[in-house]
Amino acid sequence: MDPSLDYLEKSRGLIDQVMAQRPEIHRTADLFAKTILAGRMVHLFGSGHSRILVEEMWPRYGSFPGFNPIVELSLSFHNLVVGANGQRQAMFLENVSGLAERILRNFDLKNIDSALVVSSSGCNVVPIEMASEFSQRGVKVVSIISRAHSDASVSQHPSGKKLQDFSHIVLDTGAPIGDAMIEIPGLPTPVAPGSTVGGCLLVNCIKAEVALRLTQAGQIPHVLTAGALVGSERATELFEAAYDEHARRLAKLYENLGIPQHGLPS
Repeated sequence: MDPSLDYLEKSRGLIDQVMAQRPEIHRTADLFAKTILAGRMVHLFGSGHSRILVEEMWPRYGSFPGFNPIVELSLSFHNLVVGANGQRQAMFLENVSGLAERILRNFDLKNIDSALVVSSSGCNVVPIEMASEFSQRGVKVVSIISRAHSDASVSQHPSGKKLQDFSHIVLDTGAPIGDAMIEIPGLPTPVAPGSTVGGCLLVNCIKAEVALRLTQAGQIPHVLTAGALVGSERATELFEAAYDEHARRLAKLYENLGIPQHGLPS
């Protein structure tokens, strides 16, 4: 019995499953690059541990502006586990209808925008309603789910619909039902989840493909890069340029809030 080897072998399988989705990854990159080239932002959302994939996209070394990470601490702050700000409350709020609309009320969305919504099960209310709210505003949604886990799970939304029902493109992490991939003799339940591995593969494939499209279009992205690679002076220049660009793009999401458009609030 070698659990670590078993996990690594199963992770190879996740790579194969992501590789099989290259056409969908390319379509996603086309969509996201179109948004960024238009001076707008790709909105990123994930509650619970799906927050990991939001932060994997931006901001971190090897990433670039053009993405708006929407991270609600009430839904994703796990450090305390119990007590005030504990996990019980976060999991409860994840299924409160109407919260997604209040989150998106903070942004002036346009139909040139696009969005990435992450939920391993695709069955919690807030991610589902985030995708629904985006779609109602003409924003195309890409979702990342664990297809096997989602198919075996029951939606918490009153309609019975799941995240993928409101998605223009659906990507699959390849993780199994229940997410955990490793069986231990004498332990009745599996351990070691796989959705983060598969999800990070998807996110970074998308990131690389978007970078290619931006560069080919003549809009070379400001990539956050370590000083050990480019020198401290250049790393600082890239850092400042990337964060300044993020601020300018983000400002556009606030400038028309509350201004009636076609007789309706923005």
